[in-house]
Parts: sequence; structure tokens; C-alpha cells
Amino acid sequence: MRRLRQLAQRTPPGRERYIDLLRALAITMVVLGHWGVTVIGYDNGRPAGHSALADLRWAWPLTWVAQVMPVFFLVGGYANAASLTSRRRRGGSATGWLVDRSARLIRPTTVLLLVLAAGAGIATLRGADAAQVREVIWFATIPLWFLVAYVAVVALTPPMYALHRRFGLAVPVVLVALVALGDLGRLLGPAVLADGNYLLGWLAVHQVGFAWYDAARPDTRAGHAAPRGLFRRRLPLSGRAGAVLLGGGLVALVLLTVAGPYPVAMLHVPGERLDNAAPPSLALMAAAAAQLGLILLLRRPAGRWLRRSGPWQAVLAVNAVVLTLFLWHLTAAVLLVGLLDALGVLPTPPVGSAAWWAWRVPWLLALAAVLAVLVAVFGPVEARTRRPAATGPAGVGRRRLRAGLALAGYAGVLVGLLLNSLTPKEGPEPLGLPAPALVAYLAGAGLLRLLRSGRDRPG
Repeated sequence: MRRLRQLAQRTPPGRERYIDLLRALAITMVVLGHWGVTVIGYDNGRPAGHSALADLRWAWPLTWVAQVMPVFFLVGGYANAASLTSRRRRGGSATGWLVDRSARLIRPTTVLLLVLAAGAGIATLRGADAAQVREVIWFATIPLWFLVAYVAVVALTPPMYALHRRFGLAVPVVLVALVALGDLGRLLGPAVLADGNYLLGWLAVHQVGFAWYDAARPDTRAGHAAPRGLFRRRLPLSGRAGAVLLGGGLVALVLLTVAGPYPVAMLHVPGERLDNAAPPSLALMAAAAAQLGLILLLRRPAGRWLRRSGPWQAVLAVNAVVLTLFLWHLTAAVLLVGLLDALGVLPTPPVGSAAWWAWRVPWLLALAAVLAVLVAVFGPVEARTRRPAATGPAGVGRRRLRAGLALAGYAGVLVGLLLNSLTPKEGPEPLGLPAPALVAYLAGAGLLRLLRSGRDRPG
């Protein structure tokens, strides 16, 4: 608590505290949402889980608010633009920024993967079926599916921010148009056209975060006329703009889902022809616009509330371990289910029954307790990330080498995460994770770690 008070007191006056609140709320809603809709039953005598949304059709419109991944990418765009701009202002380079930015993302992820692989290896050595081990680890690593897209977006931040500075809001408009084209591929063929939406949709939202950052900082281009229309670089932050985005997004959502071909749910529902989230669809882009409108409408009152010490300290506390919360929340579910099953007291009431609803409260409280222990153990890995220092000038050859190595490191991490996500959960994996995925990830993470350790050496 003392450290939180000190951090709160040292907060710069110009910091957009609302961004930190949105990040904390988004991750909290993801965690509670996953826990809340998870249904645990038995399959061939073993615990198995699936989503309750297929049985709760009335709850589908609620996912227009509960699907908060657009909020996380919006906040990420703001934070990445602010961090990159600050780094350059202090004499740093885009490569140095990429290398240092990787620490906060990759260190906690590496710990998760190593712990899961070690646990899976021990279970296999003790006689557990390798296919069952893979299924458990597959479930625990579901959060890494999202991390694939976010790491890719971070790696693309320097060139995409340069595009934003030149073309402004036209960039996300074009990206949304490409998402719509990918959806046509899903509806009419070829379906492969939609594969790019996994990146394009989140890039579009991330670009809007750039525009928010530019709107919140002073314009240093004195004497130059600000671009207008789609080429404007600043997101309108007024209540009127928020109302237009909220109303327009909701109208578009109704047209696309009720009258159009898209599912009402913004989360995955088994059996639906389309999935709005994987990959992101045009309907999800409409939901993101509506969410942005609501965010802008609440910006001023939330900002006043965050000037109070108590709320701001709570936001700082969550943000200090925000990735740890996200990465470990399904591992907490695995541990709790395993414990209750071993004790023979795992409840499996039918979805929607009175018993199922009554079980939600103790279920969430028990999961929160398990996650709190995991955060206490692994949270310091994330919280210890230090503020990077700008490096001095280096030769052209050394800069190019570092840039190439940084990109290779990010590529290794992405390939590893992607291989794990694409590998079926049914296959036998003694370590729970595919060996090529683990090797690629650790090679990339290790390379980035070496680059960070050598950042202050003279070139």
C-alpha cells in the first residue's frame, strides 16, 4: 500500500488516467467473463469444459459490452504511441523501443510456458496420458491466442504509427474495409480471405488508439494547417462525437446481426456459421465503434473520479500485474477443477438451472482466491520491469543488425505462440506444448533478452 501511495503521488499531471482504468476494467471483464460462462461437466469420466453461451441465447446481446478485446487494443494503441514518442524524444530508436517493449509482454509469458511445460512433463513422467496432458495445457494457454495478435501489433507499431502520422484516420477506415472483404470470403468464398482479419481487425482498433493519443497531446506543428476529414490525426474526444459513435455503432450492429448474416454474440458460440471474434468481423468493428462512443461519453466523469487517491491506487495495483492476471486466470480454473475433482466434490449442475446460477458465486470467489495466490507468486515478474533508458548513437551497421535481430526475436515468439494455438488439443504432447512451438518461442524470447542485456553497451 505504501508503494502504491508513492506511485499515485508521482503520477504526472498530464497522464491520461482513464487509459489505465480502461485497461484494468478490460482485463477484469475478460477474466470474470471466461470464468462466468465456463461450464464444467464430465466426459468419459474426466472433467471437461465448454461455453454456456450456446444455452443462454438471451445473453448474446450482453456480449456487445462483454467483448472487451477492442478496448484492450484501443488502449494499447494509445500506450504504444505514447511510449514510442517518448522514447524518440529522449533520443532512442524504434528498434530500442521494440526490444524494451518486449520485456513487459514476454517475461511473464515465458514464466507461464515454462511452468506449464514443467508441470506437464512431471505429470507425463508420473504416468498421465500425454493426450490428456495436452488438453489441459491447451485450455490453460487459451489466453495466448490473443497474445499472438497483440505481439504482432506491437511489432508493427513503428511503421503503423508513421502511417497514422501521414494518413490519419484513413488508415483504420481502410483496414475495416479489408475486414469487410475478408468477411465476404467467409460468406461467399474463398474463406482464406478472412485469415488476414486476425491481424487487420485488431490493427484497425489499435490505429484509433494512436488518434486518441495525438488528440490528447499538444500539437507541435505550429503554422501548419491540421489535416481534415479522414486524414485528420486526432480523434474527436467530445461528448457529441461519443454520442455519434455510440448511436452509429449500435445501428450498424443491429443491421449486421438482426437483419444481416452475423451472429448476435460477439464471442464464440458453438454451431454458429460465423464467429465474430475469431477472426474479428465487420460486426465486431461496429461493436468497437459503439464501445468507443460509450468510452468517450464517460471520459470526463471517469477522469474526475480518478483524481481521487483511492480509485487511482486501485487502478495502479491492477495495472502492475495486468498481464499476469490475464495469463494465469484459466490456469486457476484448471487447478480449482482438478482439486474439486480429486476431492469428489466438483458440482456439475445443468446450464441455466437454479443450482448452476447459485454455484456461480462460490465458483467465482474460489477462482479469485486461486488466482490471487498465482498473482502473488508470479506477479513480481511483471511488476519488476524497469523503465528503459535511451541508448546513445550507434553505427549504421550495428543499428541494422540490432533491427534484424529484434525482428527475428519477435518472429520466433510469434511462431511459437501461433504453433501452439494451431496445434489440436487432442494430440499427445508430453510437455503439453508442441516441442517446435516451445523451441521457437524460447529462441525468440532468448534473443530479445540478449538484446535487452546489451542495450547500453557502446557500439
